[in-house]
Amino acid sequence: MIAINAPTSRSGSLAITDVTIRLGRGAAAFDVVDGIRLAIPARQFVCLLGPSGCGKSTLLGALAGHLVPSRGSVGLDGEAVSGPHPERGIVFQQHTLLPWKRVIDNVAFGPKMRGLPRAERLARARAYLALVGLADFADRYPAELSGGMQQRAEIARVLINEPRVLLMDEPFGALDAQTRLMMQELLLDVWTRLPTTVVFVTHDIDEALFLGDRVLVMSARPGRILEDIPLGFARPRARDLVADPDFIALKRHCLDLLRSRDGQPSLPRLTPLGLPGMPVGAA
Repeated sequence: MIAINAPTSRSGSLAITDVTIRLGRGAAAFDVVDGIRLAIPARQFVCLLGPSGCGKSTLLGALAGHLVPSRGSVGLDGEAVSGPHPERGIVFQQHTLLPWKRVIDNVAFGPKMRGLPRAERLARARAYLALVGLADFADRYPAELSGGMQQRAEIARVLINEPRVLLMDEPFGALDAQTRLMMQELLLDVWTRLPTTVVFVTHDIDEALFLGDRVLVMSARPGRILEDIPLGFARPRARDLVADPDFIALKRHCLDLLRSRDGQPSLPRLTPLGLPGMPVGAA
């Protein structure tokens, strides 16, 4: 079995500098996101939280290199993002597995395109399938897997390329509640072993607070960052975290932010552990 190691070549730090993305033409053009400025350190797990249509996925598309900002810039480890690249792997809500290929061949597709010998790429694919709990399903076809298993295969397909950044666009949004919880725990386990930088898009507050080191709450369109909330919850995280009073307080705060029209919540700002009376980051 091939050993799986965390990427060590370059760090995976992201810089988003005054990014505005405008879509449409002429009088029909509109800003989807406006003036986003962020620094994301290497190997941090960041959740983008916001209402539908706020530009979360659009911003993720710019990080992936699928969209060019109308203004501003996106950089990875000091280099401008100029187009798609496997070092910025992306997982969508619906899997992109090739239905006519076995699961193992789907996972091995990236290494095949890079010219790795068949025996090596299949060995690597089996290692990544074992990592996501699909070792016994390598020879199945995507249609023979459940939705959660398809997303496991999709994650393995992206991780085999050893990306510096893992971009996830509501990857569990189409799953039932129980499977979604299982996939969140699986993702945290995989990330602990392969701590790449993660930018995770969601509109689910519980999901953002459970997964992230940091939650970026976005406004309605045009999307702006309303608040950057660091999370002080210890890792590894157990499911009973959602019943913790600090978790509940942060959830109420995020709800208030998302409901506000001007980004000014009626509840007091919170510390990283959800205690009122002090601006976030002031400690």
